[in-house]
Amino acid sequence: MRVTYRGIYRPPSLTPIWVLLAVNLLVFLATLIQRSLIFDTFGLTPFLLGQQPWTFITNLFVHASFWHLFGNMLMLYFFGSYLLGLAGEKMFLAIYFLAGLAGNALFLLIGNEFSTAIGASGALYGVMGTLAVMRPRLKVYLWFMVPVDLWIVVLVGALVISPGIAWQAHLGGLALGLLAGLYLRRSRRIPF
Repeated sequence: MRVTYRGIYRPPSLTPIWVLLAVNLLVFLATLIQRSLIFDTFGLTPFLLGQQPWTFITNLFVHASFWHLFGNMLMLYFFGSYLLGLAGEKMFLAIYFLAGLAGNALFLLIGNEFSTAIGASGALYGVMGTLAVMRPRLKVYLWFMVPVDLWIVVLVGALVISPGIAWQAHLGGLALGLLAGLYLRRSRRIPF
């Protein structure tokens, strides 16, 4: 018999993570075949949103390069798995998609209307923001060697604004993730 307690980490069924990984990989393979078609059809361009409303969600599955995909999917696997075990499938999926949508909303508000936003980074910043509130001292090993508290990694990541990156999506997703983390800590009485 297995006993779990609210707010205590329990090993998750990784099914939602594997599904998200698979969909992102399949879309990336399609991008390798028809890059401009995938970007134009599924990327979020504010100027075209009225004609392509589906892009408000589909852009979360489109990535520009192998390294863009690899970095995001690595974060999804590690941070997503931890949050999935802590919050459960429904809450994990709600945070992931709502953070992605919050990131897209901020990109629409203050981004360039002719730029195209792609990638799951907003959703992943939401996942990391939630964890940073729920487990701020969780160790992240930079370059697999240097232990750093998660909250520091999230803060530094949020402050680094690179040209060509939809930083608005990162900040929008992070804001939603921080709020979700506060909600979960209070509602489930999760200790540090």
